[in-house]
Amino acid sequence: MQPLKFTKKVLGNIEKCYAVCPISLRGVPGFLVATEKAGGCFFYDLEGSLVEQIWSEPGGIMSLVPLPGVDSQFLSTQEFYSPNDSANSRIVHASPRPDGWNVQTLAALPFVHRFDILSTPQANYLIACTLKSDHHFKEDWTHPGKVFAARLSEPFDPAAPLEFEILLDGLTKNHGYYRGSEEGHPFALVSSDNGIFKFTPPSAQDPEWQIEKLLDLAASDALLVDLDGDGTKELLTLSPFHGDRLAIYHLQDGAYELQYLYPDDLEFLHAIWGGKLFGQPLAILGHRKGARDLFLLAYDPDQKTYVRETIDSDIGPANVTVIEHQGKYLLIAANRETNELAMYTITQG
Repeated sequence: MQPLKFTKKVLGNIEKCYAVCPISLRGVPGFLVATEKAGGCFFYDLEGSLVEQIWSEPGGIMSLVPLPGVDSQFLSTQEFYSPNDSANSRIVHASPRPDGWNVQTLAALPFVHRFDILSTPQANYLIACTLKSDHHFKEDWTHPGKVFAARLSEPFDPAAPLEFEILLDGLTKNHGYYRGSEEGHPFALVSSDNGIFKFTPPSAQDPEWQIEKLLDLAASDALLVDLDGDGTKELLTLSPFHGDRLAIYHLQDGAYELQYLYPDDLEFLHAIWGGKLFGQPLAILGHRKGARDLFLLAYDPDQKTYVRETIDSDIGPANVTVIEHQGKYLLIAANRETNELAMYTITQG
């Protein structure tokens, strides 16, 4: 594994910072960051400077998604404060005004936790995942969540009604979401106690959503990345819900078989990103309790196993994203447990 150097810069102190998302606003490339608890949504440029505050409240922001093909507009969840306080969760649309921002409800969707927009040549599809469907007492998991989808209007009109269809229901602790692509066509991975499911939106060849169960595992999050370079994507999993088990599964004869199990428990695994840095495939992961590390995991062909490199410790990252900029990579981390927004400039060591 080629050595990488991570140079840290603390950008700010944001209480319970949680969601991060690359975006360009008003012609400035940068990223959004927002809070899980009470608080707002902020835009930073790629030098790490705060450009503006989009809104000051409410918080409860789990997901931030740019509108494809529409300048300086994005969607966000609001008021998902915790699994025990999310009945008022919704998806909002944010668009710039000369004197600030217009933020309006796009879809009132109780318990919506993760959502995304999957873009195909035919349409943009909103896919939304609810952690549960109802709630009557603390730690109530008796009402499973769902996966919804709706086709967005073209051109996009926030006033146009959304016609949601239920793609899948009966998903307890419907927590994890990851966007990937195969041969240029997007897909979504959704992780729950009922397993890990792959959702592929309609195409010119197939007008219906395709749903495939990849693994019968109670998982909190998962991603698909070709980590060992053999041409087939590995399935990396964090399990169970907010759990401590990190594993990698290899596709063998049409089924995912356990290839690697991290030898130690990693308490409250949560942050997850997969891709290539300087041509090298790897995963960047973080956990929110115990040592509260941010680290990378990559395949070492000489040792024929996966090796870990610690990036930072005692920070408790909730979510991370990577942005390529001017020949280098920027790792943006919402270090929730220490209320720290951090940028790590990645260079070859």
